[in-house]
Amino acid sequence: MARAKKSQSGIVETIKTIVYALLIAGIFRTLFFQPFWIPSGSMKETLLIGDFLFVNKMAYGYSRYSCPFGICPITGRLFASEPERGDVVVFRHPVNGSDFIKRLIGLPGDTVQMKDGILYINGQMAPQEPAGVFEEVFERQGPMGQTPACANSPVGMGGICQKDRAVETLPGGRQHVVLNIADSGFGDNTPVFTVPEGHYFFMGDNRDNSQDSRYPRTVQGVGFVPAENLIGRADRVIFSAAGRSMLYFWTWRGDRFFKAIE
Repeated sequence: MARAKKSQSGIVETIKTIVYALLIAGIFRTLFFQPFWIPSGSMKETLLIGDFLFVNKMAYGYSRYSCPFGICPITGRLFASEPERGDVVVFRHPVNGSDFIKRLIGLPGDTVQMKDGILYINGQMAPQEPAGVFEEVFERQGPMGQTPACANSPVGMGGICQKDRAVETLPGGRQHVVLNIADSGFGDNTPVFTVPEGHYFFMGDNRDNSQDSRYPRTVQGVGFVPAENLIGRADRVIFSAAGRSMLYFWTWRGDRFFKAIE
């Protein structure tokens, strides 16, 4: 009888330990840092498929989307701080509810336009300086098995996929790398977008392979993103896996440990 009570007590203590651990992990994830794994190539070369990072949730304050499944009983934002142009931000997609990661291009009140693949903000060109070629192996990448789009297409499996590379300078002087696949399509020539108050305009660095604010708000297109949908800022890659799973440690990229996100 004593053994049975001792066994039951041990089970109860184990359950309590698990519950406490889950509560602590939930609080940490809600208030401080959220793990995020890059599933697509829309932010190449800044972020690669398989990059694993933690999103700084303290950067912009808290909204209902700070909690898993958007369950926080919050209206607007608490302890709000304004994001800066050029930040790499994780946000909740306004339609499909998934988490996206893009670069913040347009602030409330800004005008944004793409003309012949060049970004204009408030009528001023964001200059691009050619910076060689971005190369990667044409192969299936990540758990979804996507193959990259190439400027030198067609490329056979195992061949070298190339994209033109440039350094773009935003108003205020922040710089980042953008990639170009082709000089055509809606994304390279857009109407003038005026960012409404309380909203932001986002774009991917892999400009011809990104569904972002240039495209109308649908299941895929993002449109203008409400301020309350911001989840946090991506500051640093923790590690990166080139294989189909981040658990395949033999595929981890040695040059991306704790790499700063610019």
